[in-house]
Amino acid sequence: MNKSIILNNEKVQHKIKRIAYEIYESNIDEKEVILAGIQKNGYTLAQMLKDILTEISPIEVKLCAVIMDKKKPREGVETSIPAEEYKNKSLVLVDDVLNSGTTLIYAAKLFLEVPLKRFNTAVLVNRNHKKYPIKADFKGISLSTSLQEHVSVEFKGKTAVAYLE
Repeated sequence: MNKSIILNNEKVQHKIKRIAYEIYESNIDEKEVILAGIQKNGYTLAQMLKDILTEISPIEVKLCAVIMDKKKPREGVETSIPAEEYKNKSLVLVDDVLNSGTTLIYAAKLFLEVPLKRFNTAVLVNRNHKKYPIKADFKGISLSTSLQEHVSVEFKGKTAVAYLE
């Protein structure tokens, strides 16, 4: 299978920094923002966003891991922190790639059961092949790809690369 690089590490870092600034601008009046990253790559991306947000803003950023089986999302979604810790706060649901929207919509469903001050989504790559009515509020790049193509993001330490297969 041929892999072609969509975003090299330098471009990924630039996109992450831009997303962090957009999150800051959207939450400029907030004291705290929850970054809820979908395990594994979404959480890694959320950690990277937290590092930048901590550098550029006075907002306290709290990380939350969203634990789910992406292949069987209806089997349940859990978070690493109790709902009381994000209730009535601004929350950004983070994942690496928005493909069909299945993962984001099931994760969003969990957060919609708790009153939130603001709810947004952030992805590094938006594929434009949504099966569900969910969108990325903050995105690094939008791609119009065929349904046969696959987008993956590889994180290795502080470096990341996005591929199209």
